[in-house]
Amino acid sequence: MATMMMSRMMSIPPSSSSPLVTESLSAPSSSSKLPRRTIPGSHGWPLIGPISDRLDYFWFQGPDAFFRSRMEKHNCTVFRTNVPPSFPFFPRSVNPNVIAVVDCKSFSHLFDMEIVEKRDVLVGDFMPSTQFTGDARVCAYLDTSEPKHAQLKKFAIDILKRGSEVWVKQLHANLHKFLDASESDIAKAGSASYSPHLQNFIFNFLTASLVGADPAIDPELAKSGPSNLNTWVALQVLPIMPLRVIQPLEEIFLHSYPYPFALVSGSYQKLYNFIEQHGGEVVRRGVEEFGLSTSEAIHNLIFVLGFNAFGGFSVFLPSLFDAVASDKTGLQARLREEVRKLSDPSTILGFNSVKDMELVNSVVYETLRFNPPVALQYARARKDFELTSHDSVFDIKKGELLCGYQPLAMRDGNIFDEPESFKPDRFVGEGEELLNYLFWSNGPQTGSPSESNKQCAGKDYVTRSASLILANVFQRYDSISGGSGKITAVEKAK
Repeated sequence: MATMMMSRMMSIPPSSSSPLVTESLSAPSSSSKLPRRTIPGSHGWPLIGPISDRLDYFWFQGPDAFFRSRMEKHNCTVFRTNVPPSFPFFPRSVNPNVIAVVDCKSFSHLFDMEIVEKRDVLVGDFMPSTQFTGDARVCAYLDTSEPKHAQLKKFAIDILKRGSEVWVKQLHANLHKFLDASESDIAKAGSASYSPHLQNFIFNFLTASLVGADPAIDPELAKSGPSNLNTWVALQVLPIMPLRVIQPLEEIFLHSYPYPFALVSGSYQKLYNFIEQHGGEVVRRGVEEFGLSTSEAIHNLIFVLGFNAFGGFSVFLPSLFDAVASDKTGLQARLREEVRKLSDPSTILGFNSVKDMELVNSVVYETLRFNPPVALQYARARKDFELTSHDSVFDIKKGELLCGYQPLAMRDGNIFDEPESFKPDRFVGEGEELLNYLFWSNGPQTGSPSESNKQCAGKDYVTRSASLILANVFQRYDSISGGSGKITAVEKAK
């Protein structure tokens, strides 16, 4: 179910294209020259409006058509609407009213911590029960103004920094296990599904790198870990995740109420116990160097491992493999040439090995632009402020919830040339300037995660790891065929 849920996030129809405009996204310099406009759209009648929008979002339109149709109706990339969930299926305290922002410039306001806050809005006004995270509000739900945020963000950055010593080694070892298993499946059945082999690869290398312990020392955890994390993530986000399966069953059983933690409490406790027993060094640093309690360190480590890293890679890597394996334009030959020109097949590739592989890195960035792993970003106005789109200025009031739909923002024709096309070399050469507008990690690709912002602590590890995976694939293979979640054929390197 969780794998299906993640894959639904990747289907995004094209938008219209426009010439590239390399403009600044900062509002103050240009807002005085733009007309002031009242935010169009409405939240509708109480109860009726949210239910109508909910059915459009989940049933009649789907998220992309939902946001796109309203953008076109109002001829504006900033508008009022409702997003699920809402009363009567959820408590009245869950407010579905949002201001949607769907262009690159307005979207950038979501990262300015002087004007917006991120307290308890990771997935909108709805927040899953803290029972899923040990009755604690983990770092992802904290605003930068909360003292605990700095402690936990520094801890997350430290986990990644210390884990980098084994990151590449574990990625290599588990990647080739995944490819070996895929080759075996192809030989037996003619094709290999990315799941479960890919998720085993992701879980094993991330656990070894972040926790400092190989799941293999606990065979039961090694076997059930990926599926348990899938279920844990799914139960938290199912009320807001469109699956586009059989209706009205989806509405009745998946979107009508929050799910109880009791359904995964046993498997969560096993992971907690594993980290407590075998991740002592990481937990000790959290306690001694960052002032956390043992339980705070472990619950936040589980969230980083399971929700952020495992969940993110499980969505992103299939999209990357699909983009490369299904390409018919000669991209693979170009990737193969670059990888073999800039690497030594007798040595293990590292992060430094791929930093100069412009095409490899561009393919990774373009995949993140074309299919961002997380579709929605939220922020609440910290104070009254002026929000600027490409052509208008809007007044935002303190407390209003902004909802950024990332797939449309990343297909902004004012920024990206031919935005509906997957262009592998978009970020090569002068195109590297476009990284200032590549938003996939709660900030621009050129930004740096810190305790003063909400940008993903593992932003650079994601892109470097993906580039390393691509480089390894084209050291090992001359070509790889597939798509839609499957590898159908590989040709070994000659």
